Amino acid sequence: MIYTLTTNPAIDVNLHSHGIYGRVVNRTFDAVYTPNGKGLNVSYCLRRFATESAVLGFFGDFSGQYIIENTKENYIKTYPIWVEDTTRINIFLNDGKEEYKFVNEGAYVPPNKQRDMCMMIDGLDDLDTLVVSGSLSKGMENSFYDEIMEICQTKKTKVILDISSSYLKKLMEYRPFLIKPNDEEIQDIFGIVMRDEEDIKDTLHFLHENGAQNVLLTLGERGSYFYNGKSIYGAGTKEIIQISSACAGDASLAGFLSVWLEKPDNIEAALKRSAAVGANVAESNGLGRMDRVHEYQKEILVRKVE
Repeated sequence: MIYTLTTNPAIDVNLHSHGIYGRVVNRTFDAVYTPNGKGLNVSYCLRRFATESAVLGFFGDFSGQYIIENTKENYIKTYPIWVEDTTRINIFLNDGKEEYKFVNEGAYVPPNKQRDMCMMIDGLDDLDTLVVSGSLSKGMENSFYDEIMEICQTKKTKVILDISSSYLKKLMEYRPFLIKPNDEEIQDIFGIVMRDEEDIKDTLHFLHENGAQNVLLTLGERGSYFYNGKSIYGAGTKEIIQISSACAGDASLAGFLSVWLEKPDNIEAALKRSAAVGANVAESNGLGRMDRVHEYQKEILVRKVE
């Protein structure tokens, strides 16, 4: 069973306006309220592709309850740890030209609730794969990641890391099954600037040599790359009119996993679906309907780079 862990979930509110002006009432329209959080998004997208998963996370108050109820309505199992604080609400505003992102810091998670989560994960008998996504909540230290990784090592669980924390460099010591950094994270965490494909290949080799068993590297308009220690593959993109990038990275990871976890040799199909679902989500509010993935993936070119 695949489990996704979101330590800092949210409700995302996607809004549109005809501009943003100071000292006046700015009217918005087409509001979309979406249960969100990186691991949650992965589970929602996996469900779209008939891949079963379950949700782990910290939730609080009315906003946390809204997320859990919506997740259950989508027939996804949930294992919440409840906290006394309120799950955050984020705002994404598109004024017709630019997207403005207002992201809150999230709920406070006390140490006893963190221990409850670790005990829950340790007690899961069917924990084949754990996807750890997103930022830590208030009150959480990087040592929480270490505890999770140590539990998963003991249970022989495949761990997939999609985190932007600089602590990813330390977590490479645990040899995660897959990491999914983007170009900004590569620069911020490892100090590497990728100017061309030779740089990209060197970076993939570096990440593998430093612990990552597999790497899915996403580069926005420059496409994506995958390296498994044997071969490097590169995938192109589908040109779209972007509405919101909020969930696209999570969706692209889920699209990849929905193929690759079951068929690890079918890298081309996994990269095509990853690129297609990422594009389809980026042209939507929230996750959207993901109804053009099949069409888009026919247009994605994948090549063996090395």
